[in-house]
Amino acid sequence: MSIPRSKYGARLRRLGAELWSEGRGPILLAVAGGWFLSLGARMIYPAILPQLRAAYGMDLTLAGMLITALWVAYALGQLPGGILDDRFGGGPVLVASTGISALALVLVVTAGSVGVLFGATIVFGFATALYGIARFTILASNYPDHGGTAIGLTMAAGDLGNTLLPPLAGALAAAIAWEFGLGITIPLFLVATAGLFVVLPRDGGGSAASSASSEPESGDGFAETARTIAGAMRRRPVLTVAAIQTLGYCVWQAFTGFYPTYLVESKGLEPTTATILFGGFFALGTLVKPIAGSAYDSYGLRRSLPVLLLAITATMFVLPFAEGLAMLVAVTALASSILGYGTITLTYLTNSLPEDVQGTGLGTLRTSYMLIGAASPTVVGVLADADYFDEAFFLLAAVAAVAALLSLLVPRQ
Repeated sequence: MSIPRSKYGARLRRLGAELWSEGRGPILLAVAGGWFLSLGARMIYPAILPQLRAAYGMDLTLAGMLITALWVAYALGQLPGGILDDRFGGGPVLVASTGISALALVLVVTAGSVGVLFGATIVFGFATALYGIARFTILASNYPDHGGTAIGLTMAAGDLGNTLLPPLAGALAAAIAWEFGLGITIPLFLVATAGLFVVLPRDGGGSAASSASSEPESGDGFAETARTIAGAMRRRPVLTVAAIQTLGYCVWQAFTGFYPTYLVESKGLEPTTATILFGGFFALGTLVKPIAGSAYDSYGLRRSLPVLLLAITATMFVLPFAEGLAMLVAVTALASSILGYGTITLTYLTNSLPEDVQGTGLGTLRTSYMLIGAASPTVVGVLADADYFDEAFFLLAAVAAVAALLSLLVPRQ
């Protein structure tokens, strides 16, 4: 057994050396660190939702609308983020994203009314959206042979943020006030802003790197860009994967938006216990996403994606029947499969777009599927207020099952 282990260890060391080589290591760390905060801070919202409901007198429907507002703003920011990435490069875009996010959170924690809370949340969602595209294009261009692994590691860093930040924020919200739960991330965003500014080149290694000196696009240039993106998107495999990404995102959005609240309202758990389970869910994502990325690099989408989607379907169907802490822990572990599918689909979609329009093309895709998926928390909130909380998860199981069937239609190559 020592020989296989030795070979596996050597392979990992070679992979680590390649990821760190040619000055790319600090870029990977800086991008991953920013994503740790960008995603982790957004996932604080579900963790402190019980306290927000109590502070502002919100029912489950209005609470769902708050989560939807956050993610609609995040969706609407994808296309501008992609255009800015193509025009200026990823470095300035990532620095702007983290800096504006810090300022937006100041407004969130000082909000004195529901209206201000919603408005500041929308600004925060839009600011974090700027981070979404540039991280993909920077990593795809810097790691042409290990893009899936690098993207998987970065997405895993986001799950590490989700593992640590929501439970910490939930504990602070329960012990002191919800404002402290979000407020702890403000200085961290400022540190991330400084780090990205120092580490990333001005073009950030993004899709603008090869055309940083080009003039702004004319109307004809924009039309040509649109035709190029449409030409790449109209291929049947790309359309199928885009549909899978949309359906999977609906499930991910609804589940992460309401899972802690569901555990408290329907399963009788204490808020602190629910947020710890929520953090554990994302902790497993730090393993699932790199594994999913490596599986994509090694076996392709057709042999890796259906397994994850079938696991997601099973999780959503079984969850309403789970009783007791031990069973809920097991179901939460199985639910971590939700965190791996995007590593595969988004890597596939990024690589399917021409390099010179990767940012704009991916921004268009992400805006489209995120706008659709952002409605799912409101749907779940309405069902929950009507005493159909369990049935909402059966609906999510059906959506995941359709995505699993579609994944079988994607060609092996």
